Amino acid sequence: MSKKSRKKSSKAPSGSPTAKKKAAKTRASSQTTSAKTQRTAASKSVATIAKAGSHKAAPKQLNSPKLASSPAGAKSGLAEGDKAPAFRLPRDGGEVVTLGDYAGQKLVLFFYPRADTPGCTREAIDFTRLAGAFSAAGTAVLGISADPLKAQEKFRDKHSLGVPLISDEQHQMLEAYGAWGEKSMYGKRFLGILRTTILVGADGKVARIWRNVRVDGHADAVLEAARSL
Repeated sequence: MSKKSRKKSSKAPSGSPTAKKKAAKTRASSQTTSAKTQRTAASKSVATIAKAGSHKAAPKQLNSPKLASSPAGAKSGLAEGDKAPAFRLPRDGGEVVTLGDYAGQKLVLFFYPRADTPGCTREAIDFTRLAGAFSAAGTAVLGISADPLKAQEKFRDKHSLGVPLISDEQHQMLEAYGAWGEKSMYGKRFLGILRTTILVGADGKVARIWRNVRVDGHADAVLEAARSL
């Protein structure tokens, strides 16, 4: 028998146990690879769905501004004759001011949108100009906005203001006195400070309310009202 014949005859036939073992091992390897591929694809699919879900959730949060709640609800129902709402807030210089500090005397609270803007500056200067006259009428004057204390102090120093400036960054006092509500500018609606002035009598009740204040001549009109109480 030739060498080629001996080599061919030495190979295991296809039906031998050795060939069957090799075939079984090959099939098992193919099944394992297929299972891994399916698991990987499934994992990618779940990740894709989760990612898509998170992208859908984001706009809902972005589309839920403060105006989602009723803007009108931000306004207080405070009316003349009502008891003045209590407050406790920081003022320029770092002291704390409360309604009780002014018990037994008249009190003017003027709420302004923002420190060092043109209208608010004129209004604060006018109340400062009349501070002596208010004092003679037994009336204290406080200015209130949502500006932080540093901004209030800078405003005070820049314009030599002589009335205490209260910082209500959380809008608690602003809402209680109806000075926080819906505003509009250039066709857009938003919540903000409504220029408002409240005169509280010595009895602690609201004597006068001025809403949508026009700055020119306003401080003088408030002084006259205070004198008449």
